[in-house]
Amino acid sequence: MSSEKQRVCRKCLLREMKEDDYFKTMREYIQGLPEEDKVTDEVYEQRLKFCKECENLLNGMCRICGCFVEMRAAMKVKSCPGVEKYWERDIV
Repeated sequence: MSSEKQRVCRKCLLREMKEDDYFKTMREYIQGLPEEDKVTDEVYEQRLKFCKECENLLNGMCRICGCFVEMRAAMKVKSCPGVEKYWERDIV
């Protein structure tokens, strides 16, 4: 028998990790946000793209502010906490 260790992807978003109840609850929270409080799907995906390229993404969390980037990226009132302010480049 081989004892394989599960590798943890340090540069993955939560939606790309093994699913469990906690992450399911987070996704349900995002889906349940009022539409007027959420960015468009296009902006959301663009924000996540910036996060995936950022050196401060670690296990789905921002090392600068400690948020789960998928939750923060979904909300209109939130912005990128990094020095580069990547989300200010939002299109749409």
